[in-house]
Amino acid sequence: MYEDYYGFAEKPFSLTPDPKYLYRSQSHSSALELLQYAIRRREGFVVVTGDIGTGKTTLCRAVLEQIDRTTFTALILNPFLSEEDLLKRILQDFGVISRDELKDGRLSGSTKQELIDMLYDFLLGLVPLKAGAVLIIDEAQNLPLPVLEQIRILSNLETDKEKLLQIILVGQLNLQRLLRSPELRQFDQRVSIRYELKPLDAEAVAAYVAHRLTIAGGSAAVGFTARALARVYRLSGGIPRLINLICDRALIVGFSVRASRITPDMVQHAATSLDLQTPVVPHFQWLARRASLAAGAAVVLLAAAFAVGATTLLYQRFGVDTLQASSQPAGVEIVLPAAKTADRQLPANAALTILVGSYPTAADGSDSEIRSLTQWLEASGHHVYYTQVDLGSRGRWQRVLAGAYTDLEAATADAARLKSAAPEIDCQVVSSAFATGT
Repeated sequence: MYEDYYGFAEKPFSLTPDPKYLYRSQSHSSALELLQYAIRRREGFVVVTGDIGTGKTTLCRAVLEQIDRTTFTALILNPFLSEEDLLKRILQDFGVISRDELKDGRLSGSTKQELIDMLYDFLLGLVPLKAGAVLIIDEAQNLPLPVLEQIRILSNLETDKEKLLQIILVGQLNLQRLLRSPELRQFDQRVSIRYELKPLDAEAVAAYVAHRLTIAGGSAAVGFTARALARVYRLSGGIPRLINLICDRALIVGFSVRASRITPDMVQHAATSLDLQTPVVPHFQWLARRASLAAGAAVVLLAAAFAVGATTLLYQRFGVDTLQASSQPAGVEIVLPAAKTADRQLPANAALTILVGSYPTAADGSDSEIRSLTQWLEASGHHVYYTQVDLGSRGRWQRVLAGAYTDLEAATADAARLKSAAPEIDCQVVSSAFATGT
């Protein structure tokens, strides 16, 4: 379809883990260098984790592609194997046995110990050649406990001076929790290096898209506008797999109207057609800057009687407020003049709200920070309100509030969800009287 029209040699946003498309973000570059270091130094167990779609398998392929000829490699993509089948697959990848031998069942009568002995003899044979061996297991969070124990035993294959087998486990975030379970304590103690792949930030998303367009050969014929890339970031949360899905579908939309520039509306249409749930962007550079202003701020413990008759403890960290977004549809860009606080007044019937952030009105850059925070909250489906309070010698501050509530349980639940989505935000349920400074 669009490949010929835009002059691509192949699909730029394919979901296959092609290592030539690996974009070396700061996180992915660090992971790649760490794995190369571990292989050179024979560090024993290495564990790499990441959320679904962050590019773990592509990273594995890139590692294998760059390994030198003196290192034998085995890549296990199917974790649902028995202990014997795992050993046979490792021996096959190392070239000790052939695929035909496995298919013909010539090793069907071999015991587990015999298979381990075969592997050990092979690894010992690499020592005088100054060669090494690496085992990479993808989707390792799905490994059964007996197989994990078998892998631990394989790590015992060593000489007096060095490990004979470098083992790298790659899996989703719950792999770390699995390894820390009591049953795997011995295994976990042997892990020498751990690394977690992170989603791409907004700047890296733009570079990632440009990188894939260039590799596929069609970057001169089509491009994404800056606002379209910002929309891709917001809708994907920086997850490479979601970026690929959205951008591939957006190029189809662009092709259908013969456009040479992909716009935010095309990106939104693509995401809608895919029925994607908008991820929550986990990290905010502007929030980190905001936190620096709040350094040394006091924590104020307040007790307030709410209109609903409930009494609760309320906390506020000075300099950090909350917002909850308006009814603006997810993904729609908004321009928010910070001065028009009257347009976002907290409703008179609100007993409670969520305090997300507080910004000194004279601070340089606070308007852009408020706009960024508001856009994220509204894209997440929250109503956003502003109030200004006079804090005496501290000056006037603009507070950003999320939602208007009469029910404490609902407000607390929404605040917990915001806090879970973005731990950097200090969300606190407060009374409307406190929020408005009355």
